[in-house]
Amino acid sequence: MSFLDRIAAKVTPAASKDDRAEARRKVKRRTSGEPWLAMIVEQHEKIERHFDEARNARDAKGRVDAMRALEKELTGHATAEEAIVYPVVSEDSGKTHAGMAYEEHAMTKINLAKLERIDPDSREWMEKLDHIEGAVRQHIYQEESSWLPDLVEKTSPRDKEVINRRFTEEYERYMGPPTGGQMSPGQSSPTSA
Repeated sequence: MSFLDRIAAKVTPAASKDDRAEARRKVKRRTSGEPWLAMIVEQHEKIERHFDEARNARDAKGRVDAMRALEKELTGHATAEEAIVYPVVSEDSGKTHAGMAYEEHAMTKINLAKLERIDPDSREWMEKLDHIEGAVRQHIYQEESSWLPDLVEKTSPRDKEVINRRFTEEYERYMGPPTGGQMSPGQSSPTSA
């Protein structure tokens, strides 16, 4: 973690593990009837699992493989949020929130690129991973505790339908369609037509 990052962490401390868990519980209760929100929260959980896999990998190859899976999930998720969700956040939660969200995504991408250039067997690699994870967990907390609940409350049903359909399209454009016959939250069953 850089000197400036350490100062920033002291001035604006991150949410506690308990605060994050409470925000997750609350936002999960709101996912009923909000498939777009359920998909976002599910992706947040996948991202958190990828961090755990990278941290717990037994060797450099395992860390790199887990980091690549993390990068892919974060990029697919961020692309969909930036294209579809954050413009609505700007209108229904606040332009400041949307601006922060875009900036946090950009910094995460920069830090992931830096992580790729660090020896995965080094202490520096793990410190950089910890730094990225802390920033991502704080970002997720901001979304789940405030920005996304604002959308549940303030966004019109029509706009939520658009978010649901388009978020799914953007995410799958990067990640590919779900495997194993699963349907995306934005898809309808062929028999329901």
